Amino acid sequence: MKVLYEIAEIRKWRRKASGSVGFVPTMGYLHEGHIELVRRARAENKHVVVSIFVNPTQFGPQDDYATYPRDPERDQSLLKEEKVDAIFLPDADEIYPPQCSTWVDMDKVTGQLEGAFRPGHFRGVATVVAKLFNIVEPTRAYFGQKDAQQLVVIKKMVSDLNMNIAVVEVPTVREMDGLAMSSRNVHLDPDERDSAVVLYKALITALSLWEKGERKAEPIRREMTALIRSEPRATIDYVSVADAETLEELEEIDRTALVSLAVRIGKTRLIDNITLSRKRSPFTDNAVK
Repeated sequence: MKVLYEIAEIRKWRRKASGSVGFVPTMGYLHEGHIELVRRARAENKHVVVSIFVNPTQFGPQDDYATYPRDPERDQSLLKEEKVDAIFLPDADEIYPPQCSTWVDMDKVTGQLEGAFRPGHFRGVATVVAKLFNIVEPTRAYFGQKDAQQLVVIKKMVSDLNMNIAVVEVPTVREMDGLAMSSRNVHLDPDERDSAVVLYKALITALSLWEKGERKAEPIRREMTALIRSEPRATIDYVSVADAETLEELEEIDRTALVSLAVRIGKTRLIDNITLSRKRSPFTDNAVK
């Protein structure tokens, strides 16, 4: 396994890598959700590259860039066990040199949900992913369903910019009690960790109502909101029932719907989602570890 720090190094490695390349972009502090992406990439490609880069441009002034958990030595050890071929571990100046002045801005799918609460977030996400795609030139790139809006944004960018990359969506990996695995979970104290399960319970509530025949979005939002507000440590940023492609809020669930939420448990902001569709099971697709 090679650990490469410079763009010139990863490009040199890529020129020698014949056959398909699976790419897993991460911000590090890896958990089982990331490892599931790596295993999927390993199963489907001749070579696997993982990037570890905490991207400063997707964090706002009130976000947790400075305190985002980092442990590159542990990450490298985990990736070596998974037989990753190369790790790309650049610093910020390598990705954003002082003369850098080009950005990827997108309309429509970036202004709501996470975009509404984190202005500029998806500008940073789209820009860094485009740069990483150009640097690594993968055959396939792997992303988790937990970051559902990010997936919509990246798929749209790849389509709009005619990038020759397959974006592969991998189901959310959950703890035994349903909490979605996230690097930010480390910030939860034991009481907050118990409280955080309310996100999953709210999604289960939405699923239950939908399976019983509820097709109005507002009653689902209302029941989810009431459940979350019953948890004293929880503060809601949003509860959404939206079109899974456009992310526009629905009145009637007459197509595939993305049910998503962002909730602060203490000082830690968590997100989660499920998809309601007759063609797709919301949770049996999702791995529980």
